[in-house]
Amino acid sequence: MDASVILPVEAEGFVHSLETFSLKEVGSARWFRQHEYTEKLNMQAILNASAMQDEFVKELLVSYGKISVLIHEMILIEVWKQKVFPILCQLHDFNPKNTFQLYMVIRHEATIINLLETIMFHKDSCEAADDSVLDLVDYCHRKLTLLASGATTDCATTHDQQNPTSSIEELQMQNAALEFEISLKAVSVLRYVTDHTDSISVINRMLCTHNTPCVLVQLIDCCPWSCCKDGEVQKYMNGKWQKIPAEDHLKMTKLDGQVWLSLHNLLLKEDCQRKYDFNSFNKDQLLKLRGFLTDVLIDQLPNLVELQRFLAHLAVTDPVPPKKELVLEQIPEMWNHIVRDNNGKWKAIAKYQVKETFNPSESDLRQQAQRLAQTYNLDVMESLLPEKPKCGFCGKEATKRCSRCQGAWYCHRECQVKHWTKHKKACQLISETAEKIQSDLHINS
Repeated sequence: MDASVILPVEAEGFVHSLETFSLKEVGSARWFRQHEYTEKLNMQAILNASAMQDEFVKELLVSYGKISVLIHEMILIEVWKQKVFPILCQLHDFNPKNTFQLYMVIRHEATIINLLETIMFHKDSCEAADDSVLDLVDYCHRKLTLLASGATTDCATTHDQQNPTSSIEELQMQNAALEFEISLKAVSVLRYVTDHTDSISVINRMLCTHNTPCVLVQLIDCCPWSCCKDGEVQKYMNGKWQKIPAEDHLKMTKLDGQVWLSLHNLLLKEDCQRKYDFNSFNKDQLLKLRGFLTDVLIDQLPNLVELQRFLAHLAVTDPVPPKKELVLEQIPEMWNHIVRDNNGKWKAIAKYQVKETFNPSESDLRQQAQRLAQTYNLDVMESLLPEKPKCGFCGKEATKRCSRCQGAWYCHRECQVKHWTKHKKACQLISETAEKIQSDLHINS
């Protein structure tokens, strides 16, 4: 057994218990418990995918039909952040001593989009999401539009230069930084949807309703995950801005690749070509891509030669407009349903949550802080396991664990040394994730 956050039997219990909440219940004790479950499921899913192990978290979410629940809860927090959070921050009687509860609510959307990015890589996840894929497409379109317009900015580049005067201001800055990361994750999620979907409704939504190809062209043009600061090129990779040496300036990032692959799918798949209207505006926008399709780029992603040929053909032809036909299609419901049910109640919800949810007693606060710490305390998880841990190298019953990540077990020091080359990557992932969460909790407490 390699490093793990939760075992399959524990993950099954977490997945089985996932449920949808109302906007008023956000931040409640029951909601908080589900947030902890989701954090653990997310970490385990990333670990399994990184180590190319059995992705049991994905399998459980598919078999229990819970992917639509994740999408609903992600959109619920998106609505809460847009409609309730700003009001809550302006209430005169709200001056919390610490904000870790609020931070974990804000973080919940990031946790779910992270989990979806991992599992939507697989076609069966897209199929299991069923009609909620439409809601996911709308969600991704909202995030990509913010990215392309420049409305979503990353506070990471300016955070050190700002001095927030209150815990609420600090929280608002963290929210903006998270929003940038969430929007970047949405780029990958959308790409996986374009990989897997055969649904006429989903294709129509991406091409006709949202004109996604033109949004992607704008992202290629403005490239919000790349900037020049003090004469140096920086790119946003692995959750932070990194200086790029001159020899790597033309090297494609993962985000660049996701946008190009989405365009490849949306413009070259036969079903998509039949649906998309290559009118003069759309054609002019798409032909901008020819300037970016250099030999250096195509060498890194050879599939793009097909897109290059298509654009060369498009430049000298006028494609036939799509046929007008009656199409009965599903429409996304989650965002509209949440907003409709709570319209006019935003201030009342904010006041209720200030009084009942985000104003706990000191003892409750202490207990919640302990629970958050325990989310990443594998000693506590050990007591929940139905079987004794096994050595990650030989499989025998183990009593010692990795001192850094606390996630891998061994029977003897010799097995740990022999297993290190395989365990090293997972160890680093667990440790860095846990350290980041603990750091964020410290800031907000």
